[in-house]
Amino acid sequence: MTSNPAMPKASAESPRTPKSEQSSLFIGSTEKTFRVLHAFDGQSRHMTMIDIARAAGLDRSATQRAVYTLEVLGYLQRVPETRNYALTSKVLQFSYNYIRANELIDKASPYLLDLSRELGETTNIQEMDGHEIVFVARFPGRHLVNIDIVVGARLPAMFTASGTAMLSRLPEQQVQEVLARTRLEPMTHFTEINPQKLMERIRVTARRGYAAVENETVLGDISIAAPITDHNGLAVAAINISVPTTRWTMDRVEAELAKHVQVVATSISKSRFSSLRY
Repeated sequence: MTSNPAMPKASAESPRTPKSEQSSLFIGSTEKTFRVLHAFDGQSRHMTMIDIARAAGLDRSATQRAVYTLEVLGYLQRVPETRNYALTSKVLQFSYNYIRANELIDKASPYLLDLSRELGETTNIQEMDGHEIVFVARFPGRHLVNIDIVVGARLPAMFTASGTAMLSRLPEQQVQEVLARTRLEPMTHFTEINPQKLMERIRVTARRGYAAVENETVLGDISIAAPITDHNGLAVAAINISVPTTRWTMDRVEAELAKHVQVVATSISKSRFSSLRY
């Protein structure tokens, strides 16, 4: 982890903060609307009004107004012959717009596509959002480990190779904030939840340039990752290769794949620098 001062399910948190509550610019009704949308972050695809209110932490009246508005605008729909509501495909427009405008994805995708084709394994790009990583691009290999991981999926940064790789290139204070916000509850029997060991793993990653974890978020998965950095050496994203334990061991992953993630991450970082200079 650099000392440069310049430098389970997971779900998005409510955007509200103490600072926002103190500002006259903050629109409480807008926040409530987003809380209704985030009510669908969990496992339930269909929810009643009562379910939505409970998940959003709102009273029935506020929930009804937000749900009605979102239904009129086309972001929620009533499930036929039920009292349930569901998200519509219109919410994907935000994801599409983000991906289309993301220069990092544009620069990194050719590298990861080539790597996936060369190795036959799944490659991903993740960005940090608070204490979580978010999958922003995914290139499945011939042997996909987990079909539940898709673009937009979130995992606790501390438990993942990509999160560890990014944290190893961020300021100490930011790493400590991520650790403090992480619920140290194991996702599998192998998840490391000891704070001291998690911090040591980040320090080791900072020295060797890559992180690797096995079975910590998904059983049967080994992930190896390296950070994509900006011109100050700070992490802006990470790339990882995900392989199944049925065909790979950790020793083989580190021996054969570490060089791939490091070379590609460095190439993407340099590609971003070149485009920013012009």
